Formats: sequence, C-alpha cells, structure tokens
Amino acid sequence: MSRLGSRRGSRRASIDPLRLIPMDKLVSRRASIDPLRLIPMDKSKAPATGEDFKVVFIGAGNIMFGSPEGPWNHSFRFEHKLGPRLKVVALIDPALDRASAALQKKRDSFVVSAYQDTKMYKTIEDFARSMTPDDKPRAIVVGSPPYWRGTDLPGRDLELKLLQYFPGVAMFIEKPVSTGPFTTALDIGKKIEAAGNLCSLLQYFPGVALFVEKPVSTGPYTTALDIAKKIEAAGNLCSVGYMLRYLKAVQMMKQIIEDKELVVMATSARYVCAYEAITKPDWWDKSRDQGPVIEQGTHFCDLSRYFGGDVDISSVMAHSVEWDEEPGHLSKIGVDESKIAPENRIPRVTTATWKYENGAVGTLTHAVSLHGKNYSCELEVYLDGYQMRLVDPYHIPTLYIRRPGDDYEETYRFGDDDPFFSEASDICSELRRFSTSLLGFQLD
Repeated sequence: MSRLGSRRGSRRASIDPLRLIPMDKLVSRRASIDPLRLIPMDKSKAPATGEDFKVVFIGAGNIMFGSPEGPWNHSFRFEHKLGPRLKVVALIDPALDRASAALQKKRDSFVVSAYQDTKMYKTIEDFARSMTPDDKPRAIVVGSPPYWRGTDLPGRDLELKLLQYFPGVAMFIEKPVSTGPFTTALDIGKKIEAAGNLCSLLQYFPGVALFVEKPVSTGPYTTALDIAKKIEAAGNLCSVGYMLRYLKAVQMMKQIIEDKELVVMATSARYVCAYEAITKPDWWDKSRDQGPVIEQGTHFCDLSRYFGGDVDISSVMAHSVEWDEEPGHLSKIGVDESKIAPENRIPRVTTATWKYENGAVGTLTHAVSLHGKNYSCELEVYLDGYQMRLVDPYHIPTLYIRRPGDDYEETYRFGDDDPFFSEASDICSELRRFSTSLLGFQLD
C-alpha cells in the first residue's frame, strides 16, 4: 500500500492522530497516517539513546500494567518505545499495595532500570509537594478509572489538577474523555488546549505531556467540553486513549476517503462482548466503572465520529435492554450480581441512533451477550459507491472494501498491527516535535 494523495476530504479529523499539538498552533490538520508508517512493535528500530525520558504513571491497575482480559498495557508499550531512556519517576495510586506489587514485578524483570527509582504516592498532591526539579516529568500517562476524572467536581477533577501542578506537560489520557455532560468534557478539553499542554488527554504540571485513559470525563457533556477547553488553553500536549484510530485498516479507510474526495453517508457500529470472561465486579457496577458503553462502546463512538464528523447531540436517541427485563437474563455471569444495587446493574444491550452535523446518520449497538472469550466487533462506513467494513479490530483487523461498479469485496488483513504501540510511539514522537516548535529546543 502506497501513500495516497493529500487530504482533500469534506471534513477535518476530530482528533489528528499524527500531530497532537494545540489547535491554535496548527495551520491545517491532516486526517490520516500512511498505514506503512505504523510499524509493529517487534519490527520497530531499537530505541535511540539519549537523555532520560521521565514519565509519571497515574493508576496501577489493568490499563497501565496489563490484564488477561485484553491487550491493553500502556507500560509495556512505553518500555518498548523508549527502551533504557524510560524513567518512571512516580506511580500514583491510592492502593499502595497494588502499586507496590506492580513495581516489584517490573523490578524483577529486564526493565528494572525504568523502575528502580520509582516512588509511590497516593495522590497527585503528594507527588507535587515532594517533587524536585529533577523529578519533573515530560509526560503523564493517566490510566485511572473513569469515575475519578473528566469533571470539575472536587475529587473527580484529575485533569484540572494536572493543569494546576504541571502546566505544559504532555498528557496521555485513557478514554473516555468524560462520563458527565458533554459540555463538561468540551470545557475541560478547551482548558487543556488553552493551557498549551500537549494532550493525548492540567493545573498542577504546566508543560507536561499527558496520556489519559478514556473516558475524557464521567460528568455531564458540558463539563467534558469545559475540561477540553482548559486543557487547550493550558497548552499541554494531550492524547486520549482511543487507540483504534491508529489501526492500519482505519488509516487506509481514511486515505481512500480523502483521495477520492468522498463524503460519508452513514456509519454503523456493533460491539458485542464475551461477558463470561469479565470477572471484575466493578465492571458490572455502573456506579464504579460507569457501564459497558463507557468501558467499551465509546471506542466505536469515537471511530464513528472519526469518519462521520461531529454529531448533532439533539438528534441522539437510545434504548436499552435492562437486567430485569426478560431478554436481559444472562446465564454465565462470573460475579455475584446480587451484591450490586439494582439501580447500578448494567444494561445488557444498548442501541443508539443519531445524525451528524453534515446530515449523515450513525448507529451503535453494544451488547453483553456472548460466552467464551472472543468478541464480535464491526464498523461499517457507507459512501457513494463504497462500502467499508472493519471487522475484528482487537485481534486480526480485517478490512473489506466494495468499490463502485463492482459487487466484489476486496479483503485486507493486518495480523501484525498493534495500535497501542502506535499510539504510545506517536505521542513520544509528537512530544519531540512539540518541544522543538514551541519551546525552541529538542528535549531528546
């Protein structure tokens, strides 16, 4: 696959996965990445030597250090991207026992140099108070549960605290941006952008890059918007953990749309999980992990927006099958759901429809229904003469393309793709460009 023509599509990307820099510093945004540049971790070059790359990890759970339930493991990707340069100066988690166990495993492995001097803290404030100039991180990776971030409420305002203590630090924020009102997510995002932080998703650490695990916010949409504005205003480099955008198949789809000057007519997303293998009690409790649409479905909401554009929020309609309805009975739940308050039990199926601002339409179906281990996930994108189907994006991403004048579906399989590594690699590379263009020198 060769790189296609320059971007000429009808809309700009909601988040450009290649150049995660503040919007006010951009002349234009490119929507796609050449799929050939997304190199698997085992085929990438050895990490370059250089100064220590100091990072703070927030959260010592599955997202940060891995889980048998899935391929997520941010620490693993940063270790392979940065090699011996990686120095984790702090691991922040209120559960110090869990943090200590995670650190010990790392110190007993070949990546000991990255963690031998890592200090543990219960809160961001504790780290900020004890931080020396030599401890200041270049990036912050946020993998804490959605409930504790993405809002402006005390105790749930992690991004705003980071802006206060680490202005300008790049942020990688695990999705979703917010589980609250959309206006809150937008506001927080604007604050991050205004602060000038490079954000992959600011108050305490000016100038520090942030990688924030999704969601952006668990509060109202208005709160999420407000946080986004604050991140933007702070100027921190910020990235949100919607890694499926970095799939080679997804970027191939984007390039075709751009090259052919196509306009998306409709998107249809389906995410069906194998619930039998999900044995974490918090996942089944909406008051803890916010429910499966936040935990899983927002990945496909993000992909839908990536192709369809911004959504007319007033057009969104949703229905669900609840746990106490006849179709909602599940026979293989691996936790004792009776210990969860009835009002906090998760829906079994959620469907939603909406119109994009340009008039196109979108649908999403999320279901908690399969046994075994394998999920069933698919995204369809329809354009004049084209049908694009992305199938099995988490394991062996496969893209089926039907083109004008033909009933045949072309098939492209990407068995060696690792969007988690591409995501981590991209924010590290972007941080170098960010520091050079805005600060006048390279941090490498």
